[in-house]
Amino acid sequence: MERPGIRELVGRAMLDKEFLAELVRDPSAVLAGYGLEAEERAAVMKAVARTGKTSDAERTRALQTIMMKRWAT
Repeated sequence: MERPGIRELVGRAMLDKEFLAELVRDPSAVLAGYGLEAEERAAVMKAVARTGKTSDAERTRALQTIMMKRWAT
């Protein structure tokens, strides 16, 4: 069975606040369960790092915004 991809990751992050918070807290562990291309993984990791100097709530909102702009269509 193929692992879920970027669309599934973004969709779940948009709907599941706990999942999104976990993605912000431990992106490597969360992303391990997804079959992302290197560019997709790097973009998510960069987005998480970009939001790293703020509160968890602010980081979560920022990551959600970045993911929506880049992948949600």
